Amino acid sequence: MNLFPKRRSRAVASTPLDGVDVILADLDGVVYTGRNAIEHAVDALGRAVRDGVAVGYITNNASRTDVQVAEHLTSFGLTVAPRDVVTSPQAAVLLLAGLVPAGSTILVVGGEGLTSEVEKAGFSVTRQASDNPAAVIQGFAPTVAWTDLAQASFALHTGIPWVATNTDWTIPVEGGIAPGNGTLVSAVHTAVGILPVVGGKPEKAIFDAAVERFDAKTPLFIGDRLDTDIVGANRAGMRSVHVLTGIDGPKQLLAADKDSRPTFILDDLRGLFEPYPETEFSKDGNTATVGSAVVRLRGDAIEVVRPGESSVDRLRAASSLIWASGRPIYGLQVAPELYS
Repeated sequence: MNLFPKRRSRAVASTPLDGVDVILADLDGVVYTGRNAIEHAVDALGRAVRDGVAVGYITNNASRTDVQVAEHLTSFGLTVAPRDVVTSPQAAVLLLAGLVPAGSTILVVGGEGLTSEVEKAGFSVTRQASDNPAAVIQGFAPTVAWTDLAQASFALHTGIPWVATNTDWTIPVEGGIAPGNGTLVSAVHTAVGILPVVGGKPEKAIFDAAVERFDAKTPLFIGDRLDTDIVGANRAGMRSVHVLTGIDGPKQLLAADKDSRPTFILDDLRGLFEPYPETEFSKDGNTATVGSAVVRLRGDAIEVVRPGESSVDRLRAASSLIWASGRPIYGLQVAPELYS
């Protein structure tokens, strides 16, 4: 068997940006971590704009307003208006508007990023179940306390609608990885026995809102989490980039199920402008070549035959090989150099 398939002569590979009219970028883990911009991210997004590709930003973080997010991004040297930011509170409020009468009183669990959107939509805000709210809307804020969750529980026991901005289990902050809104939603769910309607990733509502706002025809979504970013992009029918600067790394990519597999895997956002190498399979489908990296499935083992010059090419080859095999990751012995 020839482990090193002869290269076919072909045109130069396309880049992830070819044919894209709008980039939709996640924030935490893609553009910045805490107060710090991620290396190469700002330069790459600025270059995309100069090249005529619109850039919008999608965030599940419900604790800040679109104005605050735009100011944060502008501080890194990007040119961002509030309109360029699509937040999970905005998507959640759109869902809320279809569930209750206009002008209703809404019990809000969350901070200014959520209350501001609820009020902009013409609803009244309360924090007390005794005010007989028409619905509960819940989002993350560092100040959310047990008393807030209790009020939501009291109100939801009356049978009113419940909308959540997002259900991320974790949130990256300067000190590390902290519990996210999903943990708080789960606490209320445990008390009331029902689940909310969700506006943010991985649900389609936030992607649909972004497509409509930017009139996107061929968007490309960039994220760092498979369970929210990539699953959501796939549900929305968008091509996606998974960038290895945030939460999920090689281990998670190798184990990704069919719903959470990205179109492209990049080390960092400079790769948006670089030719993206095609994966070539051997005739028996047991060997994958990307660039100069060659990875083989032999029995239950995923082996590196030739490491090549790029660790991300090895990861691309191994991911493609595992995904194409249809075999679960727990039934395979993966060479440590592919994920460590």
